[in-house]
Amino acid sequence: MWTRTSDIDRMFGAMDLLRSRLNRLTTDDNRFYGRSPGWSATDGSPRTNFYDNGNQLELKAEVPGMSKEDLTIQIQGNYLEVSGTRKSDAPEGYKVHRTERETASFTRSFTLPSEVNVDKIDASLQNGILSLTLPKAEAAKPKQVSIA
Repeated sequence: MWTRTSDIDRMFGAMDLLRSRLNRLTTDDNRFYGRSPGWSATDGSPRTNFYDNGNQLELKAEVPGMSKEDLTIQIQGNYLEVSGTRKSDAPEGYKVHRTERETASFTRSFTLPSEVNVDKIDASLQNGILSLTLPKAEAAKPKQVSIA
């Protein structure tokens, strides 16, 4: 039986130390296997921003280390799908000692808020950012009506 409160304080201090070391261990483990929320939104999917400026929709997605050959963009009606695959960059014949940049595939799909003109869609990839410009169809653009 404990007779001093300092014994209880010492016991809780040891438990806090153990908890902080376990938290650090699991945080380092997640970072090692690429599960850190650092670059992906969820499940290896790139972080994406989606804008509407009235005449067109704009999508920007972070796809670091990917080339345009690694990406696929499909649109059907008001459904947009962006997918890609990050391949291993290990040179042929080399022995891998550590891999932190995961090789993964992703698919992101979006329901567009309006119809777009598919013939005028512009896509570009620069500095790891995929940019899509989706001009709205004439019927979906806002119209100014004057009062007579």
